[in-house]
Amino acid sequence: MAIVKEFKEFAMRGNVVDLAVGVIIGAAFGKIVTSLVNDILMPPIGYFTGGIDFKDLKYVLKPAAGKTPETAINYGMFINNVIDFLIVAFCIFIIVKGIMALKKKEVAAPAPAPVPSKEETLLTEIRDILSKR
Repeated sequence: MAIVKEFKEFAMRGNVVDLAVGVIIGAAFGKIVTSLVNDILMPPIGYFTGGIDFKDLKYVLKPAAGKTPETAINYGMFINNVIDFLIVAFCIFIIVKGIMALKKKEVAAPAPAPVPSKEETLLTEIRDILSKR
């Protein structure tokens, strides 16, 4: 029973729950970006490159024979995935940059006054004594 209690304490820590929420939102965001790339960005790119559909680009190593499927390198899908990655990375960069800008404004506290050196203290005392005369 102790292991169940330890697991419950571990799973309910703030960091673990935050991580789980982040993973779930990240997966949903990934689907949105994939749709953006496949359904919105790639068709015009294919149109401007002469009707090429990147999903169909491949290099066939061994053609299909009977029930054996072909062996191919699908470099068009790789291009789609690279574009997916670049869009996701750029969006995350923008989000993190915005969060860091907000944190800098919060942290910008005034610097503490410098502690005067012994020489400065002595000179101030001499000045005060001379100004009283």
